[in-house]
Amino acid sequence: MDNTKKEFSDSWAIILGGSSGFGLATIEKLALHGMNIAVLYRETAAKERSLKERFSRLTTESGITILPYNINALDAAGRGLFIEQFTAAVDKKHCVKLLLHSIARGNLKPLVPGPDPVIKANQETLSNEDIQLTSYAMSTSLLDWARSLYQEGLFHPEARITGLTSEGAHRYWEGYAAVSIAKASLKSLTTYMAVELGQYGLRTNLIQAGITETPSLKKIPASKKLIEMSTAINPLGRMTRPEDVANVIYLLCRDEASWINGAVIHVDGGEHCL
Repeated sequence: MDNTKKEFSDSWAIILGGSSGFGLATIEKLALHGMNIAVLYRETAAKERSLKERFSRLTTESGITILPYNINALDAAGRGLFIEQFTAAVDKKHCVKLLLHSIARGNLKPLVPGPDPVIKANQETLSNEDIQLTSYAMSTSLLDWARSLYQEGLFHPEARITGLTSEGAHRYWEGYAAVSIAKASLKSLTTYMAVELGQYGLRTNLIQAGITETPSLKKIPASKKLIEMSTAINPLGRMTRPEDVANVIYLLCRDEASWINGAVIHVDGGEHCL
């Protein structure tokens, strides 16, 4: 299929964490509009085969290129390897229109053991190392990626950098402390990146998605309660879907969104109002 007339022909998105959830939904959305995708993930060989088959169908249907990288996006060596291989494959500077940080890798442990003596004897609690690893994975690694891509001259002159957060960044969810700390840090980081990278034409924003039934959500101890609550209270009568978030990420890439910088955008049907 010829994609020369599509909106984002010749542009690239780099998706950190694109094998499921928001990242995968964004790949599918952007592909429809002609954007080429480099996607990083960590998956087993069996899962990767299925994922690559899905990517192959997308490339055939949309006429774009998808470059899959099953590497550790949180490792400096992995980041360097990706940039080396991506630069060689694309052979083009200033082509990355979007850097999306959709990495969901964190510790879901309580701060202190629960009161039940049986559970207490075997329950791990959150360590400082757990907090540090989670904060890097789900927050400050975005800065390393943004700086590396900028230094290599890969960003489009008006590129978008987008992170993902949740309501759990500023309220209590069981077992979510390390992730909450990371997401709160990401909000501050977004503010500073918006200002300091803005002088180079880069726009940095944060999306606060509503409660969404993704593989990452299901790992949270109280996920069933969160799903029930979201379904019951959402003003629009349903939970947020990955596609809802992907739609807004696409909108942020458009020229009409060029004046949005440093924002936290709620994509939740009004759930945060309650």
